[in-house]
Amino acid sequence: MQVSEDGQSAVTHYEVLSEFTLGTDMCSLVECRIETGRTHQIRVHMKHIGHPILGDKAYGEKRINSFLEREYNIRGQLLHARSLTFIHPRTTKEIKVIAPYDERFGKIVTKK
Repeated sequence: MQVSEDGQSAVTHYEVLSEFTLGTDMCSLVECRIETGRTHQIRVHMKHIGHPILGDKAYGEKRINSFLEREYNIRGQLLHARSLTFIHPRTTKEIKVIAPYDERFGKIVTKK
């Protein structure tokens, strides 16, 4: 997956919620809202703007991912669906699901 002018349209809005240092790197806790729903959309868009998801083996930075694993025992993407909203296909009622952050986020992220 990649950002390409020949590809399908995909729109991701993002807002930086907080910033923190991870080793020698500045990182951010970011909230994304997608208008579309393309495969790997958030991961591809964040990589495209030079800010890949921490722990992402496909699109991320090996050096930072190795640091996460070595220093914090964190493996896998630090990507979390905090809330999902959709229309139920049978009842047509809006369904909103909210989930707390994974405990791994608390090891390295400070939130506003």
